Amino acid sequence: MVGAGPAGVAAALALAHVGAKVVLAGPPPPKVQTLRPETRTAALLTSSVDFLKHLGVWERVAPHAAPLKAVRIIDASQNMLRSPDITFEARELGLDTFGYNVANTVLSDVLYAHAQKTVSRLATGTVDAIATGDACARISLENGSQVEARLVAGADGRQSLCREAAEIGTDHWRYGQLALASSFRHKIAHDGISTELHRQGGSVTSVPTPDPLTSSVIWVGGTAEIEALMALNETEFATKLQDRIDDTLGAVSDVGPRASFPVAGLTAKPLAARRTALIGDAGHSLPPIGAQGLNLGLRDAAALADCVSDALRQGRDVGGPLVLNSYIRARQLDVLSRSFGVDLLNRSLLTGFLPVQAARGALLAGLNAIAPLKRFVMRAGLAPPASLPRLMRPPENLSA
Repeated sequence: MVGAGPAGVAAALALAHVGAKVVLAGPPPPKVQTLRPETRTAALLTSSVDFLKHLGVWERVAPHAAPLKAVRIIDASQNMLRSPDITFEARELGLDTFGYNVANTVLSDVLYAHAQKTVSRLATGTVDAIATGDACARISLENGSQVEARLVAGADGRQSLCREAAEIGTDHWRYGQLALASSFRHKIAHDGISTELHRQGGSVTSVPTPDPLTSSVIWVGGTAEIEALMALNETEFATKLQDRIDDTLGAVSDVGPRASFPVAGLTAKPLAARRTALIGDAGHSLPPIGAQGLNLGLRDAAALADCVSDALRQGRDVGGPLVLNSYIRARQLDVLSRSFGVDLLNRSLLTGFLPVQAARGALLAGLNAIAPLKRFVMRAGLAPPASLPRLMRPPENLSA
């Protein structure tokens, strides 16, 4: 397993859970403590929460997680054809929540601590080179040590060395946007509601944290706009954020550290080859819309565990073509449909073309008016088109 981010460590835990001997290679989460800790968060959908329960880590994550009870979408653009506001509520599907929002640092620390107890070996150095062969792959670490493996699970990000070594190509595209991640305090309690304010050129999304008067925020905009926001001091940024979200959460104060990153898309072609299966951003990268990114990577991890589990039970090579092709089939529809949907939504916010604005408004109006259609869309957002991997099914349904 190459890559010690949340998707990579979760994949290592899942593979160990089904009986594979796993070496987790990559630097562990940083232990640097600051007065203003990292404030980026991850919204975990219900299937991802069930996955963490099966892996035995959810109990340690839960005290630091905020339930996501509803998603409110507001058209804050100045378009001639504004879309109607709409709120998706978990209770409409008979659920208490759509999932939970948790700090990236908490999730990473809990997963890695569990890996230290359950994974066969932790190789904490940086991976320098990977060579794939007919019988095995050889992974070389910066300290000079090497690891031989029948399967390389690559969760090493957009600039994936695993992907390069396996000679897997990509489709990639950019939007001319950056995303800014931060947090802030507000006067009105969030009540477990995530609010997306869409405007031409981007969006601002607030996501609940365990403190009812604090939310994380993702601000997507043009490169020049986000660079200017990053250059502001805390007071100036708070003023800009207040102007952008208006009075949806009341007065804004105490903004947290800011980080920015490019908004881009990437899909690997194919998702596996040459004893290598790609996971998370190594195989697909999406704009930060609709909480799809990490959840998609966790579904990769759980699906790969299914494929390896079946191979171990049948005595087959866990890195052979049959397993890799099985993994590709298990993941391709989910990845392609999510990539297409998120790309289409993001591009609809970038265009001033009136027919596109009209179509988007008509869709949201239809969802508001037709309850069964609205519930169908909510279910589609929570789960992949095909069946969930076994480790992502509710615990009581694991044998189903």
